Amino acid sequence: MSRAVVETCRKNKIRDGYIRLVVTRGVGTLGLNPIRCRRPSVIIIADKIALYDESVYAKGMTLITVPTTRNLHNAVNPAIKSLNYLNNILAKIEANNGGCEEAIMLNSEGYVAECTGDNLFILKGGHLQTPPLSAGALYGITRQTVIDLAAEAGVKTSEPNLTRYDVYNADECFLTGTAAEIVPVVKVDGRVIGTGRPGRKTRELMKRFHALTKVSGEPI
Repeated sequence: MSRAVVETCRKNKIRDGYIRLVVTRGVGTLGLNPIRCRRPSVIIIADKIALYDESVYAKGMTLITVPTTRNLHNAVNPAIKSLNYLNNILAKIEANNGGCEEAIMLNSEGYVAECTGDNLFILKGGHLQTPPLSAGALYGITRQTVIDLAAEAGVKTSEPNLTRYDVYNADECFLTGTAAEIVPVVKVDGRVIGTGRPGRKTRELMKRFHALTKVSGEPI
């Protein structure tokens, strides 16, 4: 798989970009039964991607909370990275209707789960917090990387159930995602977060993340 990914990047002349691996059940008969498809198919996508304008990273993003709730975690396991994004797309439409590019999705209990395509973090009193997987959050690669980078910087991270009240009263807030990387958040539901500008700890984590993911000069 690694060799196939590297070859795909080479063919597409991608040195710094986005890679998506898609595994499907493969060719088979119509219907839902996967055992009718004997050989799965693997699709490797290597391309450039930019979800948000550069100004968002410099000035911060505005979010709203949308009515569409996150899928129940016992219905679609949030640890599974799938392309079943209908739930997220419906919430994204609501975000667009509200004049925002991203939105906070709550779970059926009213706790913060995640955004339509990114994980959410808040900083309060120097402590980093992010919703647990049990709340419906995806086990994101960038999410875990940020937790590791925070630990290296001496910042502890916990995963409690978060309410909108917690987000509104946070000192800092940011989103994480493979394509988005780390995105500062400065306003939620019309409420200013912290100083209304990207926070100091957020900017520090952004620098650490960019240093970690910087492309070397070595050939692929």
